[in-house]
Amino acid sequence: MIVPKEADSHRITLLIDGSRDSATVQAELEILFGKDVILEAADADIIQKTLSKYYRRKERSKTASKVHVTDQNTDDFLQKLIVEAKDLGASDIHVEIYEEQCRVRMRIDGQLIERYTIEKEDYPALINKIKINANLDIAEKRLPQDGRIFFSQDDDKFDIRVSVLPSLYGEKAVLRLLSTDATDINIDYLGFTKEELRDYLQSVRRPNGIVLISGPTGSGKTTTLYATLKILNKEKTNILTIEDPIEYTLDGINQVQLKESIGLTFASALKTFMRQDPDVIMLGEIRDGETAQMAIRAALTGHLVLSTIHTNSAWGTISRLTDMGVPAYLLANTMNISIAQRLIRLLCPDCRTEETFESELYPKGYNPGKVLSVHSVAKGCESCYFTGYKGRKALYEVIPIDREFADLIKNDVFDIDAQLKERNIKTLADNAFELFAKGVTSLEEVYPLLLSK
Repeated sequence: MIVPKEADSHRITLLIDGSRDSATVQAELEILFGKDVILEAADADIIQKTLSKYYRRKERSKTASKVHVTDQNTDDFLQKLIVEAKDLGASDIHVEIYEEQCRVRMRIDGQLIERYTIEKEDYPALINKIKINANLDIAEKRLPQDGRIFFSQDDDKFDIRVSVLPSLYGEKAVLRLLSTDATDINIDYLGFTKEELRDYLQSVRRPNGIVLISGPTGSGKTTTLYATLKILNKEKTNILTIEDPIEYTLDGINQVQLKESIGLTFASALKTFMRQDPDVIMLGEIRDGETAQMAIRAALTGHLVLSTIHTNSAWGTISRLTDMGVPAYLLANTMNISIAQRLIRLLCPDCRTEETFESELYPKGYNPGKVLSVHSVAKGCESCYFTGYKGRKALYEVIPIDREFADLIKNDVFDIDAQLKERNIKTLADNAFELFAKGVTSLEEVYPLLLSK
C-alpha cells in the first residue's frame, strides 16, 4: 500500500496509507533502495486507485483448478472442500458430472462459482465418500437419496444436508451447509431502515398475533426469523419451532425437525405445540390450508406466531392466505405485520466502476422520480472472484397491520398503492432503487424488483 511520488540520486519519496505504521516500512525500504526514504501519508482510497491504475496485478485465470482425486486422498479432498466452502461463506457445494468433465461449484452470495474440475475416473470415489459420510447406500445409484453429515473440525461444528440425484452421466451431489451458530445474527444489521425496524419490533413484542415474512427460497427469511427469536428468547418465555431443516440452533429454544415420512408435518406439530404451553411459535413455512388454519387458531388463542410464506409482496400474503381458505375477518384480527424480503448482491468496493446512465435502461414504464446521470457497474477482480460483487444486503417491504389496513383486508382491497404512499411505506422497488442510486448495487441486481413497480 505504497506508491512512488518522486526520486533523485539521494532520496526517494513515497505515498503511504496514513493508517499504517510507517516506521518499520521505512526501515525496510531504505535497505532495499540503499537511499533515504521519505514517506508521506495519503488517503487509503487514493493509494488503492493509484495502484489499480499503474500497478495492475495480473488477473488470475477464471477457470477452475484441476485436481486429481485418488482413493487415498478422497477423504482429505472432501474435508478440504467443506472447510473451503465454510471459509468462503458458501451456502452450497455442487459436485457434478457431465459427458466430458466433472466439476465442483460453490454458491457464494447467491451465485454459483466454479472452483475445481475433477478427473472423470476419480469422480465415483468422491461421490461414494460423500455417501459414506452421509450414511447413504453406496450401492444404490438409480434413486435419489437424502442424508446429513455432521462436520466437526477443531472448534467448528455444523450440519450439512446432502442430496444425491441420479443424472444422465452419473450421480450429482449437493451439500447444503447449515450454520449451527446464530450468535452473530443481529437484527440491527440485516437491512431494515429505522422506520421499518421500529414497526417490526413493535409487532413482534405483542403477546399474540401472526408475523409473516414472504419471499422466494434463499431470500434470507429464516435469518430474519432467528434474529427475531434472539430478541424474544428470555427465561420467562417458552419458544417452540418446527423447521425443515433446522438451520441454526439457539440455547433456550425448543426446536423440532420436520419428518413428513413419519407424519410429523407442520400442521401435526402445531397441534402438539398447543399442548406444550408455548408463548412463541415459529413455523418454518406455511405451505397449505391446514397449516394456515392452525397458525390462525394459535394466534387467536393468545400465542405469537412467526412464519414464512412464498409470495411476491407483503400485501400479496393476504390474498395467498385467503386463497388457502382463511377467512378475511380472521386475518384482519390476527395479523400483526406482513413483510416481503429479498437479498441483493452488493458491488465489490475494490473494482466497481461508474458509467454514464441512460433512462432507457430502466424497465419499460418504470418512473423512478429521480434523474441519474451515472451508475455503478460490476467489473470483477481477485477479491470478488471476478464476479464484480461482494456480500449481500436484505431489502424489506414492511406493512404493519393497524386498524386501517385491517379494514382493507376485511373489504378484500387488493390495490393499496395510495395508502402506502400516504403512509410513506416504502416498497421493495423503492428500497431497491435507493440502493442503486447510491451506487451500492447494480441495475442488473435491482431490475427484477423494478419490474414489479
